[in-house]
Amino acid sequence: MPATYESIATTTLGSAASTITFSSIPATYTDLRLVLFVKTSGGDDLRLRFNTSTTTVYSYTYIYGNGTSASSGYQTGTTYINPCQPNQLPTTQFSLITADIFSYAGSTNKTVLCTNSNDLNGSGVAERTVGLWRDTSAINQIVLSPATGQFSIGTSATIYGILKA
Repeated sequence: MPATYESIATTTLGSAASTITFSSIPATYTDLRLVLFVKTSGGDDLRLRFNTSTTTVYSYTYIYGNGTSASSGYQTGTTYINPCQPNQLPTTQFSLITADIFSYAGSTNKTVLCTNSNDLNGSGVAERTVGLWRDTSAINQIVLSPATGQFSIGTSATIYGILKA
């Protein structure tokens, strides 16, 4: 990572888990970057939530392509942001997901830009998602969970603070 990125925390799973949580995120950076190398037992979507918010104040818009077809869509009034629409967390290979969280400590609603890329046994997937958390609180916790199943052994998540973005 560039010199303006500082690693805040990393988690690598030695056993399956239903959630990955980063807590006590300091408010000393301008933005955050979350990098996931993830595989699940359910092959479903990923749920990204902030602080302890599970109310319907999230929304997201996505564009998706797999080399054969493309689609786009949106969801409003959800209880999470899904950077893996439509249900593309692989169960056999790891997927690379990044989420850039802008002005996370500011007093405005929070915008997230996600990238999902995976192989799926030769039928690759590329996706971009923009999400919104309609809350003005500073983000001090990030909770990740698959919709079904668990994160597989070897799943890795790192959160970076971005200085002077």
